[in-house]
Amino acid sequence: MGFESPNIFVTIFAFLLLIGVLVVVHEMGHYLVGRWFGVKADKFSIGFGPEIFARVDKRGTRWRIGALPLGGYVQFAGDMNPASQPGDGQGDMSDEEYSHTFQSKALWKRALIVFAGPAVNFLLAILIFMGFLLSFGQPFTPPVADTIVENGAAEAAGLQKGDRIVAFDGDQIETFEQLVDKVIMIPKQQATLTIERSGQTIEKQVNVAERIDVDRFGNTYRIGQIGVGAAEPERREVGLLESPWLAVERTGAVLSQQMQGIGQIITGRRSVKELGGPLKIAKISGEVWTLGIISFISLAALISINLGFINLLPIPMLDGGHLFLYAIEAIRRRPASPMVQEWAFRAGFAMVVGFMLLVTFNDLDSFGLFG
Repeated sequence: MGFESPNIFVTIFAFLLLIGVLVVVHEMGHYLVGRWFGVKADKFSIGFGPEIFARVDKRGTRWRIGALPLGGYVQFAGDMNPASQPGDGQGDMSDEEYSHTFQSKALWKRALIVFAGPAVNFLLAILIFMGFLLSFGQPFTPPVADTIVENGAAEAAGLQKGDRIVAFDGDQIETFEQLVDKVIMIPKQQATLTIERSGQTIEKQVNVAERIDVDRFGNTYRIGQIGVGAAEPERREVGLLESPWLAVERTGAVLSQQMQGIGQIITGRRSVKELGGPLKIAKISGEVWTLGIISFISLAALISINLGFINLLPIPMLDGGHLFLYAIEAIRRRPASPMVQEWAFRAGFAMVVGFMLLVTFNDLDSFGLFG
């Protein structure tokens, strides 16, 4: 069986477009909130490494593009480096200059500046989902078993045609789409289905089966299924006032799936090989680009949520690590010592490098480099 694959130039273009936009959005969150609080930004960089292009604006901020397009940073006045480690304090600065440094601001302001990056990633996804809802409506299929697959997990659990599924592992189910989102995440696991049948509420234990899907590009996906079919899907129009809340719900559902996936990897229920890195994202970017702009924008929403989530992990060097140190500062009523902060950043750097090596190895392995 032959698989389709976009050429390398399409892949590079799609990847740079996707990552470029998401990095700009993330760093712009930091920059704008910092500027709102009167903090001067020394550098705004898209990418790392050698400088390809730069210009300095009237506020003294150096806007630059680095050769390695795998992220970006805003370096505020008073920061020692792009990781936002604090510098030596006021030093030779005048009081006026120091008042525009990141370190001079109240703890809650620093926390908001740091949190703004992941927050705008979530906001971008919400806006994209709002646009989809207003343009295409909301898929809505009642969670009623219209068909039961012969010899499937649902039949083995005793489900019958016409059963209405009202809860999955205690979580309320209102649409068949919600049920699918729950089931696909737990292949080869047991779940409790709460159903309504002839006016009675019944609980059934179901062993979720595993299905390996292969798409047109040769990518494989390990998903759960229980062998229940629904009626023809419906779509209902969504109004402007309703769309924000539905978009927030959708963003929360995607975030929940991502957190669940990480938890499954940590607990051994999923292989660590399922973690992908920049090379895998680049490959998928090119593939999705060939499917059309709507699919590409949808991918951007998913990656934006993932970027926001990853950055909130309590790892020094990431936004979540800074917020963790600020939480300690709030409890102790004074910052952690410079030595503690230095070792925290070194540990965080080692974790980030180790993670990048792992996912890069996974990416190369998935491309067949290691046979």
